[in-house]
Amino acid sequence: MEIHPIDAAIVFLYILAMIALGLRFGSQQRDLKGYLLGGRDLPWYAILGSIVATETSTATFLSVPGITYAATGDMRFLQLTIGFVIGRLAVALILIPLYFRGEIYSAYQILHQRFGGLSKSIASLLFLITRNLGDGLRLFLAGIALEKVLDVSLPVAIIVLGIATIAYTVFGGLRAVIWSDCIQLLIYMIGGLIALGILIDTIPGGWGEIMAFAEQTERIRIFDLRFAEGENFKLWTEPYTLWAGVLGGAFLTLGTHGTDQMFVQRYLAARSRRDASKAVIFSGFIVMGQFTLFLIIGIALACFYERVVPTTFEKNDEVFATFVVEQLPIGLVGLTLAAIFAAAMSTLSSSLNSSATSMVSDLYLPHRQRKGVVIHPDQQVGISKRFTILFGVIQIAIGIGASWISDSVIQDALSIAGFTAGIMLGLFCLGVLTRKANQRGALIGILAGIIVLSYIKFGTETAWTWLAVIGSLTTFTIGLFASWLLPANESTYEKS
Repeated sequence: MEIHPIDAAIVFLYILAMIALGLRFGSQQRDLKGYLLGGRDLPWYAILGSIVATETSTATFLSVPGITYAATGDMRFLQLTIGFVIGRLAVALILIPLYFRGEIYSAYQILHQRFGGLSKSIASLLFLITRNLGDGLRLFLAGIALEKVLDVSLPVAIIVLGIATIAYTVFGGLRAVIWSDCIQLLIYMIGGLIALGILIDTIPGGWGEIMAFAEQTERIRIFDLRFAEGENFKLWTEPYTLWAGVLGGAFLTLGTHGTDQMFVQRYLAARSRRDASKAVIFSGFIVMGQFTLFLIIGIALACFYERVVPTTFEKNDEVFATFVVEQLPIGLVGLTLAAIFAAAMSTLSSSLNSSATSMVSDLYLPHRQRKGVVIHPDQQVGISKRFTILFGVIQIAIGIGASWISDSVIQDALSIAGFTAGIMLGLFCLGVLTRKANQRGALIGILAGIIVLSYIKFGTETAWTWLAVIGSLTTFTIGLFASWLLPANESTYEKS
């Protein structure tokens, strides 16, 4: 696929604009609160936009249309978004109030208050390992697209995208990350709408023909109410039933948006608890609309490549990118490719900023304080910037290394990264829902969750939508039982 110089220039200018945005906000950072939490003075709609942009990566932008493009594809993926909304409501009601008690920077400081420093440190380390592994691989996927745009080698493309993301994240802190997320959300939503509009205009019969095609091929199906159907049907192996969607989506969202530092950091940057709750609740409906748009694009692509320009593809994920490059006019190709990179950079910048926050507030500063070392606020900002660069380099290295790894291993690694959601949810439930749990039991629960999920993933055919449910229930149940068998000498509960 050849890219016109004008389109390549649009992508290049977009990347430069993101760096300039970071420089613009960089002069406003005076202390750790300003750098890592945006001064706790960001409006709720900016937090909302950042939440949605953060959970949308290049893989999502390109893969979701592939779901309905597939020969047996349909709209059942939307059942997950029902669970996403339910999970966000629970986050707003149960977990966000905890984060607005006192002055905290990290989700895992709650675990310190409840269990002790070791639980906080292990939770933070688990977050750092899985977050940087998963987002390093997402950087690899984004690098594949940039490789084609700039006509450079894949390692060079990964390095260019990684350095650009590091630059505006380091200079601007969370304030730059959140506002750039909002810009990037608008860019990739506009890019998606433009692509759909061109598909409708290109296909003879337009929207009516697309909907007729969707009904004829049964791609319009949304709900799957099956619970038991024949010998070959097993509920736990089906990822897109209503039960897996609602339960799996709710547990997954509770784990990611309720306990993952990347999202908790956004709540802490809000002006109030009410603003944070409003942002996370409404983000669920925005995500539902976003997935609906890209699933419909997938149906339109299937119609286009079957009835207008008959074409076959080896991988469904290639279809949308191919349409963008080959069918869109000059200028719109660049805008849509910029949208693809917007989806990637919003996730990566959030990952770098939250990783630095967790490292500094959960591990580095407590370690230095135990040694009696006092670190000035200006020094703390400098330390945070250095850790941001370090994690950026780590993700670039993982992205480059992924080019020598098979696709199946990449998918498995991304699934392992998702284990954190269920395990962390179980751990937080131990702290929030019961006073009988202690640190010893919590740590045993984490270990049990990792072992059980590893077996479920690699030793069974269980669908990925059930992993967060299994991980959280295992961690909570084993952790509570172990606390009962191995009681602490004294209460480890500390009021915040």
